[in-house]
Amino acid sequence: MAKSKTAKESLAITTHHVLPNDTNNLGNLFGGRLLEWMDIIASISAHRHCKRVVVTASVNNVAFAKSITHGSIVTLEAKVSRSFNSSMEVFIDVWVEDPVTGERKKSNEAIYTFVAVDQHGAPLVVPELIPESTEEKLRFEGALRRKQLSLILAGKMKPEEATELKALFLK
Repeated sequence: MAKSKTAKESLAITTHHVLPNDTNNLGNLFGGRLLEWMDIIASISAHRHCKRVVVTASVNNVAFAKSITHGSIVTLEAKVSRSFNSSMEVFIDVWVEDPVTGERKKSNEAIYTFVAVDQHGAPLVVPELIPESTEEKLRFEGALRRKQLSLILAGKMKPEEATELKALFLK
C-alpha cells in the first residue's frame, strides 16, 4: 500500500477570467465551461494524491448556486476528500472575485470521483487520505455515505449493507 497523504498534498488551484466566448446570451458563464474547468482541476488534484494516471469515474454532484458573470475572476480549488481502494473523491470549491472590489464569494461546488489506472486501464491502489482540518474531516466522513448511496443506486450494494448511510436514519 502506498504511503498515506493529507488533503493539502492534493490541493490544486486554478484561476480563470470569464471572457465573452465563455458566456451565454445572458452574459453568464456557460455551465459546461465550468464543468470542464472543474474536471481538469479535479483530475490534477487526484493525480497529485496518487501520482498515477487518473480517469473521471463520475460527476457525483454539481451545485450551480450562483451565476458567474462576464468579467468575473473565477478560482477553483480542488482537494481529495477521501480515497478508497482505487478511487478518490475530489471536492471542488468555486470562488468568484469581483474584478473591481476584489470581494471574493463562494459561488459553486462539485464532487467528482476519479480512478487511478495503469497503462492498460486497470485500476490501481491509491494512498490512504488523512484528513486534518474540521472541514476535511466532515468531507471525509460524508464521502463514505456518498459512495454507499452511489453503489446502492447502481445496484452494486444492498441498502442493508450501507452501514454508514443507515446510521443517518437510525439515530
